[in-house]
Amino acid sequence: MAYSIGILGATGAVGQEIIRLLHERGFPMRSLRLLASARSAGKEIRYGNHSWIVEEATDEAFADLDCAIFSAGASQSLRFAPSAVASGCVVIDNSSAYRSDENVPLVVPEINPQAALLHEGILANPNCSTAIALMALYPLHKVFGLRHVIAATYQAVSGSGAEAMHELDQQVRAWARGEEGEIKVYPHRIAFNLIPHVDAFLDNGYTKEEMKMQNEGRKILGLRELKVSCSCVRVPVFRAHSIALNAAFERPVEVAAAREAIAAFPGCELVDDPANVRYPMPKDYSEVVACGVGRIRIDTALDNGLALWVVGDQLWKGAALNAIQIAELLHQHKRLTL
Repeated sequence: MAYSIGILGATGAVGQEIIRLLHERGFPMRSLRLLASARSAGKEIRYGNHSWIVEEATDEAFADLDCAIFSAGASQSLRFAPSAVASGCVVIDNSSAYRSDENVPLVVPEINPQAALLHEGILANPNCSTAIALMALYPLHKVFGLRHVIAATYQAVSGSGAEAMHELDQQVRAWARGEEGEIKVYPHRIAFNLIPHVDAFLDNGYTKEEMKMQNEGRKILGLRELKVSCSCVRVPVFRAHSIALNAAFERPVEVAAAREAIAAFPGCELVDDPANVRYPMPKDYSEVVACGVGRIRIDTALDNGLALWVVGDQLWKGAALNAIQIAELLHQHKRLTL
């Protein structure tokens, strides 16, 4: 069966990757419609031998679509998802709009595929850092039983979109000329700098991004009492987020068993050979399907604890790829149409 697919937010960084991956992965499409704001309507987008004219997103634009992948921000998702579903279109949403909705599955296909099959028209993609972290934590949870997590993220500028990637590029070029460079996307220069601030600050001192790791992790893993303390940092890397994890478990841990669990888990690659200076790095996991996991060792501060390092492409497993994997899962189970 082939489907009529729509992409809302097609001109953005994630939207562009969705177009690419739909074609590279051979998703069964009979048509593809690209949607965006009125400002972007009329633009031509090309991929390979294909070209499309971007259409303005309206309530009527979803009428003859089987599935639409949304990547245009929470406000647009809240605006258009109900009308899309009312038109008979399944929505896979990359924004934060529906992640906490009890009636909307929050899905990482390798972890909780059964949740996707219970959808009522809308499915949510987790936050990029959550998805990448859980790819490393879930196989360990199955073996040892996860209790709590301390995480520090090193988030690439791709998480802020194409403008942020351009800003890093121009700031590096400006620095080489002895200039400061223009600062627009972030509150401070990102080139040769670290910014411990991703998303808005909350009353508890954490940012929204940091709390997503706990709240979304609880829902995906089905662990209502999971505790996560997270610090999110923006780093001058173009693609692929890195995360340092310190996790405590219910049962005694063993490094050998942890490595075995990671190596056997679909979507993960074990890269853990310190003697030969091999460990996952962003340069090796940009535009790569799998997440790399390494530096696995016994945590010296936590009882039954492991310390580890995971890297994954924010634009892929953290967004576009995970959404398409959800669509592939629904296709396999004949749940991609309403």
